[in-house]
Parts: sequence; C-alpha cells; structure tokens
Amino acid sequence: MNRLVVLVFIFSSVFLAGCASIGGGSVSEQRQSILTMKNETLQKLYKLKPDVKSQISKSVGYAVFSNANINLLLASFGGGYGVVHNNSNGQNTYMKMGEVGVGLGLGAKDFRIIFVFHSQSAMDQFVNKGWAFGGQADAAAKAGSKGAAVGGELTVDNMTIYQITETGLALQATVKGTKFWKDSELN
Repeated sequence: MNRLVVLVFIFSSVFLAGCASIGGGSVSEQRQSILTMKNETLQKLYKLKPDVKSQISKSVGYAVFSNANINLLLASFGGGYGVVHNNSNGQNTYMKMGEVGVGLGLGAKDFRIIFVFHSQSAMDQFVNKGWAFGGQADAAAKAGSKGAAVGGELTVDNMTIYQITETGLALQATVKGTKFWKDSELN
C-alpha cells in the first residue's frame, strides 16, 4: 500500500506541476496563454451544451479556470489559474486559485471550471473576495478524447458553474475549500 501511495504522489506531483502552470514568458505571453485556454474551454463547453453560448452572452460576465487536482487517500490539493471577463466593459481580471479538501480519494485530474455570473454583485464578490466552499463527488478516467468523465453543473448565488474534465484518473468524495484571488503579476 505504501508503494501505491508513493507512486500516486510522484505521478500527481508531476501532473499537478505541469497542468497548473501558466508557463514562462512575458506577462503578455502569460495573459495570451490564459485567453487561449479560455477560448478553447468555451468552445468545448458550447459543443457539450450549445445553449450555454446564449447564457454567457446575456450574462454580466463569466470566468474560466484551469485546475489540476490530486487526491491522496484522505487529502485533496489543487491549484490553477484563469480569467474573469466582464461583458459590460470587456475588462479581463486574471486570477489564481488554490484548493484543499478532506475526504476519500485517490488519483489526479486536470479540469476546467466555468462560472457564469447572473448579477454584477455576484461577479464583484467573486473577483474581490473569491472564496467558494463546496463538496465534490466524481469519477474521472480520461486521456485526451479517450475515456469518460463525470462533471457537473450547479447554480448557486446568482452563478452557474460548469466543470469539464480534460485528463486524469481520479475517484473522490471530498469536502473542499477553494480560494480564488487576483493575480498581482498579470493585472
């Protein structure tokens, strides 16, 4: 059992480092990388749920985040980056995220989270305070276009939240705290 934990930890650390990183380069290159991830993620979401395109265009704004998550038996850790787009003024706010949780789980996954804000106050609170707490139960076994992933859709506090799993192998049931904050280097 100890060997399994060590192997999962090594795999998860490499996986998390690769997936949660924006990459090097200048500030403008990092911003462009985030915007490319945002656009690719939205295109995937529109293919899965075509009605979301209209929902996003009518919303106050939206956010798209790339997140990598590892689960080691009783603990879960994750990190990522993303952007909040204000539809009324076109402004982008670049952000980071981190999460920690407790519960049963084993594995790692790379996923995208999309927030659709239905009120200005919900978007402002997210950008300026950024906390989101929640529970999660899912299973993912996916590599590229192969495999399957169970994601979700949730509406809470004038936000609709979507999740798309990119890659990973994870089985988890955790209670997490997630913190989103402005990226001081990219804003």
